Amino acid sequence: MRDGTARVGPRCEIFEMTTPTSTPTSPEDDGRTEAIVGQHPTERLMRIDRMRLLNVALLLALISLGLSWELWLAPLKGGTGALALKVLPLTLAIAGMLKHRLYTYRWMSLLIWLYFTEGVMRATSDTGLSQILAGIEVTLSAALFTACAVYVRLRLRVLPPKDKAGKGAAKADQAA
Repeated sequence: MRDGTARVGPRCEIFEMTTPTSTPTSPEDDGRTEAIVGQHPTERLMRIDRMRLLNVALLLALISLGLSWELWLAPLKGGTGALALKVLPLTLAIAGMLKHRLYTYRWMSLLIWLYFTEGVMRATSDTGLSQILAGIEVTLSAALFTACAVYVRLRLRVLPPKDKAGKGAAKADQAA
């Protein structure tokens, strides 16, 4: 162990990463998107893409709600509209979500709780239209968190690597 090697016990197995299954097929998709690593069935790839579209739609809805709320619908009294800058961190996630960046979905699922908390606070303290908009913000935040979590779960669920021709039979003989 001192020479930098590690011992592998009798019950430990080492799995290799599988090769990406999605390759650039069109001039627009020239590798700018993150390859979905692993062997995903076609049905799961379709679900992953649908979840990405749902995440982007919810994110854009939350951005537009924040901007319209703070600039036109129910701005704070005497405010300058500077509170509309609260949606700036959300805009940083659009490009990452469109490019299937798993890291973006992970940090978005943490960041969204700030907007959820703000919505709960304003739903309980404000009155009138602002209270209704805060309820919508809470709903959109919870939906975006759930959609991000489902997307990450779908992306990380990868089929196990296929056995090579002689390996599977040798393991079956050893087990018997």
